[in-house]
Amino acid sequence: MQIGPYRLKNDLIVAPMAGVTDRPFRQLCKAFGAGMAVSEMVTSNSLLYGSAKTRRRADHQGEVEPIAVQIAGADPALMAEAARYNVAAGAQIIDINMGCPAQKVCNALAGSALLRDEPLVARILEAVVGAAGVPVTLKIRTGWDPAHRNALRVARMAEASGVQALTIHGRTRTCAFRGEAEYDTMAEVKAAVRIPIIANGDITTPEKARAVKVRTQADGLMIGRAAQGRPWIFREIEHFLATGTHLPTPEVAEIAQVLDRHLLDLYDFYGDPVGVRMARKHIAWYTRGLAHSAAFRHGMMQLETRNEQLAAVRQFFHELALLGRFLPFDSPPVAPEAAAVSLAPTSALTPPPGIR
Repeated sequence: MQIGPYRLKNDLIVAPMAGVTDRPFRQLCKAFGAGMAVSEMVTSNSLLYGSAKTRRRADHQGEVEPIAVQIAGADPALMAEAARYNVAAGAQIIDINMGCPAQKVCNALAGSALLRDEPLVARILEAVVGAAGVPVTLKIRTGWDPAHRNALRVARMAEASGVQALTIHGRTRTCAFRGEAEYDTMAEVKAAVRIPIIANGDITTPEKARAVKVRTQADGLMIGRAAQGRPWIFREIEHFLATGTHLPTPEVAEIAQVLDRHLLDLYDFYGDPVGVRMARKHIAWYTRGLAHSAAFRHGMMQLETRNEQLAAVRQFFHELALLGRFLPFDSPPVAPEAAAVSLAPTSALTPPPGIR
C-alpha cells in the first residue's frame, strides 16, 4: 500500500490507542512485522504542547519510518496548527482522528462526534491537508449511531479534500466496541472511492484477517486491541496471508523475553514512577491465559518499583519453566535488588531486529 511517497512493506498497521501506542509499543510492533504504526492521538490544543504527555507523544527518536502521528480536535485552525507542529517534530504522515468513541473526546466535539457535523468535517480536512505539507490520512467510524451512518459521504469528502488514505472502524460511535464490525459498509466505501481503504475492527486472528480482506477488498488492515500483549500477531498475519500456513505459537520463553525487553523500554521512555504504572497493563496482557497468571497479576498491582516488577515477572516465568512443559527461560530467578540485570537471549530465542 502506498501513502504519498511511502510504500509500506506490508498492509498491516498498528491502530492508534490512547495510553498504549507509545514509542516502545510502536517500535515493538514494527519489529514484529507491522508496516506502519500510528501514534496515540496528540491534542490540537497548543496550550498543552509543553506538557510531558504531549512531548512524549511527539517523541519518535529511533522509530522506523514512516512516522505517522494522529491529531485530535474540533477547530480547523487549531488542527492545522497541530499538523504543522507535529510535522516539525518529525511526523511524516498526519492522521486525523474522527473515530475515537471516548466520552471525554466526544464531549469536546472531537473524535467520532465530528461525524454529526459534516460541514465541519469538510473544513477540518481542507485545513489540515492545506497546512501539513505531508500526506494526510483520516480515521472514522461508520457514523454516529445506527440510524445515522455516513461513512460513504465522509469518504467522498475526504477523497475530494486530498486525504490519501481512509481507515474505517466498522462500528458507529454509540456502538463503541459492541456487536460485530460492519464489513459490508467498508466494502461499500471501498467500491465508491479510489483512495486506499484500511479496515479496522475485530481482526484478531490470521484467518479473520484474510476473511476481512476478501470481504471488504480493503487495501490494508489496522489492528489494535488484538496486539495488546501479543505484538507477534503482525508476523503471524503476514505469514498467513503470504503462505496460507501458520507460524508456530510463541513459546512461553519467547513471551518472557519480549515482555522483559518491552518493560525495559517502558522504564527508559517514561522514567519512574510513570513507567512502572504504564507497565502494569502490558504485564497483564502478556500473561493472559498462562498458568497461575490470575494470582500473579493481582500481586503485580501492588508493586511500586521497576526492580520489584522485573523480579516478579522473571520469577513468574522461571516457575512456569519449572513445570517442565515449556522451554526454559534464560534467566534464573532474581532478587529485587538485582532485577535490573538484562537478559541475554539464546540463539534459539533471538528477538526480531529492533528489540533491545
